[in-house]
Amino acid sequence: MPSLQPAPHSRKIKFSLSSLATTTAPGVSNSATRASLASLTLLCAAHFFIDLYASALSALQPLLVRNLGLSLAQAGFAAGLLLVSSSVSQPLYGYLADRFHSRLFTVLAPAVAGIFLTLLATAPSYPVLLLLAVLGGAGVASFHPQASARAGSGVVTNKGRSMALFISSGTMGMALGPTVFSFVITQFGLHRLPFAMTGGLLLTALLFLYLPEAPVSASRGRGIDWPALRAVWKPLFILYLCVFIRSIVQIVYAQFLPLYLTQERGVAYTHANALLTLYLAAGALGGFAGGWLSDRLGGRRVIMISMLGCVPPLALFFTTTGPLAALSLAVGGLILLFTIPVNLVMAQELVPSQTGTVSALMMGFAWGAAGFLFVPAAGFAADHLSLHQVMFSLLVFPIAGFFLARTLPERARAHRSPAA
Repeated sequence: MPSLQPAPHSRKIKFSLSSLATTTAPGVSNSATRASLASLTLLCAAHFFIDLYASALSALQPLLVRNLGLSLAQAGFAAGLLLVSSSVSQPLYGYLADRFHSRLFTVLAPAVAGIFLTLLATAPSYPVLLLLAVLGGAGVASFHPQASARAGSGVVTNKGRSMALFISSGTMGMALGPTVFSFVITQFGLHRLPFAMTGGLLLTALLFLYLPEAPVSASRGRGIDWPALRAVWKPLFILYLCVFIRSIVQIVYAQFLPLYLTQERGVAYTHANALLTLYLAAGALGGFAGGWLSDRLGGRRVIMISMLGCVPPLALFFTTTGPLAALSLAVGGLILLFTIPVNLVMAQELVPSQTGTVSALMMGFAWGAAGFLFVPAAGFAADHLSLHQVMFSLLVFPIAGFFLARTLPERARAHRSPAA
């Protein structure tokens, strides 16, 4: 392990893809169940590659800062712009997916993300870097709302586990991205990184051939169901704020860890990306564990545990060195990301007629808004203070999130549209 230098309950079920087949709706044929599981497998694979590409900028930042002569504020702005394109715009794609119901929002996304985000490595200037970030982010944004809404389709009970599998596939892709990209760069050179777009092109071909159109819902073509959203605005807004608060820590750390470790703690580039992979991989496991826990403890309790429980290990990371610091970083990342599938499932249960829209709100808009506001701000502040001081100070936000989560209802109560 690289060293660091100072500076409601359900019955127990063994989970697997095949176990989801036992939790589909009564009367659904075996062929329909197999088709649902095949679609989930494809969506998980696509999510893995989409989020792997989304991690490219954070993995490349130490090299881009050096090669393009960027300040930390410029590096933060580039990351923030990518988050706007890939996340803040997700409600728009969620609305379009709910309205037009075309599978192309999902099918084309891996290729678009793969092409433009791997080309970041060869950006000749800062403006070109920003343009590639915007274009690649569009592929990321178009995938998430529709794919997350489809991931649990056909699954009635233990939906938290199905969503956790889908979410964790993406988080694991994001986790492995820094290690994959640093390996390609060190073995073959920075100019050969665009060859990594091959995986995205392959997934787009597979989705085009094998992913069916989603079942037509009663809300197709109606646009946003405003009465349904207004009926549950308070718990939905609290959920949004909880995602926003978690995302502040999650995204700033994901974007700046390699820079922080290389510049302020003297860690080698490959080791810094390995530690970023460790942090993100632990978060992927945390997302899966959070879905499992939510089926037993309820979403509200899991959110509260996550908010308060992540603070001590992350604080320990900043105050220790060596293997203990690395272990603390992993444990903190794991607990912090308990809430990813929990927030999403709770929001979809509140407004089942607008799954694409609320999925975009929770997965994209909250994530992207937190990143766009706090990543550039953290970079600007670090230019005047240090990344160590800035990143450590962010731990006040999960503490506030714990008290906010206490105001959530114990169970989500769905609003049913009159037309549903």
